[in-house]
Amino acid sequence: MAYNGNVLSYRSPSSAAAASPPERSILLRFISRRRTCILLILLLCAILLSSWNLLNSVLSWYASAVATSSSSSSFWWPSIYASVAVGVIFGVLSMAAALAMAMPAIMVIWISVLVLLSFAGKPRESVVVEGKKLTVEMSRTVGMVVIKEGNLVAAVCAILGYFLLFR
Repeated sequence: MAYNGNVLSYRSPSSAAAASPPERSILLRFISRRRTCILLILLLCAILLSSWNLLNSVLSWYASAVATSSSSSSFWWPSIYASVAVGVIFGVLSMAAALAMAMPAIMVIWISVLVLLSFAGKPRESVVVEGKKLTVEMSRTVGMVVIKEGNLVAAVCAILGYFLLFR
């Protein structure tokens, strides 16, 4: 008798030793921890590269707009537009970075609370309902914090960008 996952199978010892372990599904192999980290790092690099290209295009647009505007009265609006665009780019990047850094801790807390609820003797249906409430509450809280931090970074970058571009 051998225990194979959730199934008890009755085999002779020689056939149990000869049997190969069950193949993992393609999805489980794809979502291994190491591969997931590598894919997230590659995604972050792609986002940074595309944002760098976007930042370069905003700055080249600003340089061409300043070169074509001859009057000093229309000189200020390209600076404001470019600084707001730079602030938005850095704000979105900071929100993505903050969310990527917070997700593992959020998942550990979520799992810990659900395990503690189930160990406390709550019925399965109650744990499911509490888990849904917990998911909504944690998502709302994390979303609000990430948006506040992203807006703060965007505002600071926009103000600094304006003073750097206008000078």
